[in-house]
Amino acid sequence: MSWPEPFLTRMKKQLGDLFPDFLQSLDTPAPVSIRINNSKIQARPELEAVPWMESAFYLPERPIFTLDPLLHAGAYYVQEASSMFLGHVFKKVVPQVDKLKVLDLCGAPGGKSTLLASLMPEDGMLICNEVIRSRANILVENIQKWGNPLCWVSNNDPKDFSSLAGFFDVLLIDAPCSGEGLFRRDPKAASEWSPANVQLCVERQRRILLDSWDSLKPGGVLIYSTCTYNLEENEENIAWLTTEVEAESLEIPIMESWNVKKEQLGEIWGYRFFPNRTKGEGLFITAVRKGENGKEFKVKKNRKSIFEKIDKETQKELGSYLREKEKFQLFKRGDEVFALHLSQKDMAHALEDNLKILHRGIPIGEVKKKNFVPAHGLALSPLINQDNFERVNLDHGESLKFLSRAPISKELKKGWKLFCYQNHPLGWGKPVNQRINNYYPQHWRIRMNIPEEERWFSLSSLINE
Repeated sequence: MSWPEPFLTRMKKQLGDLFPDFLQSLDTPAPVSIRINNSKIQARPELEAVPWMESAFYLPERPIFTLDPLLHAGAYYVQEASSMFLGHVFKKVVPQVDKLKVLDLCGAPGGKSTLLASLMPEDGMLICNEVIRSRANILVENIQKWGNPLCWVSNNDPKDFSSLAGFFDVLLIDAPCSGEGLFRRDPKAASEWSPANVQLCVERQRRILLDSWDSLKPGGVLIYSTCTYNLEENEENIAWLTTEVEAESLEIPIMESWNVKKEQLGEIWGYRFFPNRTKGEGLFITAVRKGENGKEFKVKKNRKSIFEKIDKETQKELGSYLREKEKFQLFKRGDEVFALHLSQKDMAHALEDNLKILHRGIPIGEVKKKNFVPAHGLALSPLINQDNFERVNLDHGESLKFLSRAPISKELKKGWKLFCYQNHPLGWGKPVNQRINNYYPQHWRIRMNIPEEERWFSLSSLINE
């Protein structure tokens, strides 16, 4: 593979004697890694661990993940290993506060959002945002599959968050970038790269930084990352930010054995992943703490609810669909019923007033007159009370048919059925007149032609129970 000449010239200057090894690494296969959803699966595969992230592992080769029902059940997420370093940074720099509020500003497709969700305290709130609507829909899908009840998904421009000044304790900006760290995995990124595109990215990143900065409360932490190597989109951007606002760069402790390159530009600390040093793709990450000056968002209490009330009988019946139901309250908006953690009740109004919300808490279902249609998000929630529903366990082939919305032949009684694979819920179905109505979301279905059985994959085959 040939790489853009200006890119090679700059990297040679940036890396010095390490450049030949770096160049050679771009012609090697990209490693494959996954992160286990601890709320859905406790057993661990017998695989090489990602050293900087718990519950993350390398696979010896890339299978056809689409053919694993456990992926669709949200039991794990396929994520590039270097990007998981966010988890280490989060643990080291995030303030210990009650009702921690986190914004993942550029969240799609959901890798970093689901990672943050796994690290949230029980009384926290994670807003996963994406400005492009089609990508925001993908973010909703992955957040619902992961099933964390503390997550919201919004579809807003960064400037929209200025109306929530001082609201968030943590702001993650995984900024759109020139993608130099993806060249090995995605040759298209190399074909689209140019010095002019780097400069366009710098300008866009600076707009995103300034537009969203006010949403961070005094003393809050910004975590900034890109999948590119150059200084312009990384340290120089953060150095520029500190001339515009009051912010202090944070030094992050790391293990020497990880081979992460710790660098400093003036007073700015940065951490880089190079494929010739670490088992992963290219990444830059840094963190800064906001100064103590500025306003903190004041949550208005005792105001009229923006949600419709649910009668006690319905509240009791639908509430029984959840485990730990005492920690949640059910609300209704239009026909949709959803559950919010009690710690989020007051803050919910601020989000609904200022943002375009696509997903909130745990979707329960729709109530139309006397009919109830359970939500797909309820099926995938780790907090679903499965004992309230008749479960139908499918084998691997039947599961792939269900996920493709292909017909399934089963002798079943009437009523809602929770279809599962190895006891992991996949979605809802309802027998009607000798057939099963499949309620798996149409836009989530498997679209590929299912190959022969020898090509099927399941993570369970790598786990020693």
